[in-house]
Amino acid sequence: MTVPRARRTAAAVAAALLLLPAAACGGEGVGNAAPTRTLTVLAAASLTNAFAQLEQRFEDEHAGVDVQVSTGSSATLAQQAVAGAPADVLATADARTMATADDGGALAAAPRVFATNAMVLVVPPDAARQVGGLEDLAGTDLVVCVPSAPCGALAATLLDRSGVATEPVSLEVDVRAVLTKVTLGEADAGLVYATDARAAGDAVAVVDLPGAADLPTEHVVAPLAQAAEPELARAWVDLLLSPDGQSVLTGLGFGGPR
Repeated sequence: MTVPRARRTAAAVAAALLLLPAAACGGEGVGNAAPTRTLTVLAAASLTNAFAQLEQRFEDEHAGVDVQVSTGSSATLAQQAVAGAPADVLATADARTMATADDGGALAAAPRVFATNAMVLVVPPDAARQVGGLEDLAGTDLVVCVPSAPCGALAATLLDRSGVATEPVSLEVDVRAVLTKVTLGEADAGLVYATDARAAGDAVAVVDLPGAADLPTEHVVAPLAQAAEPELARAWVDLLLSPDGQSVLTGLGFGGPR
């Protein structure tokens, strides 16, 4: 028996509609990108702005990868790495704190120096004429980092070499906390890294310190032994040392590795 054309057409449409859900389900599996992978980076507070830019660049170059940067005091982060914190990379503001992680068996490879930094004095903009150097800090509310942090150890060395007898009124956990005290008007002066002072813009006035350039701090990076993504960890280190990574760092005021 011959089926009328109209009935044949209706039957074909119905059959096609029945196939659509199956086709759609199959298409989802074929077209999806690889599952998201996470690269966790523990980084010194002074690297906040730089790593924010590099994070975006890394994700653009590694499809399906989400970079999570956790910033804080280098000393604290190194201790967390030794304790087995779930992270892939550690970047500190000096070699001393990185050595803590190395001695604790937390590193998967030898640490690499990827940038340098110098310390400066920051004061409120309207105080720039009254403070020309460390010798003008007597009687002022000076804030620095805690001695365990790289910024604190370096500040102590500079103050000792200057011969200026002034006691900080506050010891902050990291360099960003010191900077915040000054920008909020809660301190008369603070010792911070040049890159952090630069990031603050017009919120502070910068006083260069004689001899500070001769005492640079070295920013060091290494993949961690407990890394869940060791390949990505190595790729992050490679980015920091690459021309593209160095261009971002120097553009923010960091010096190159010596």
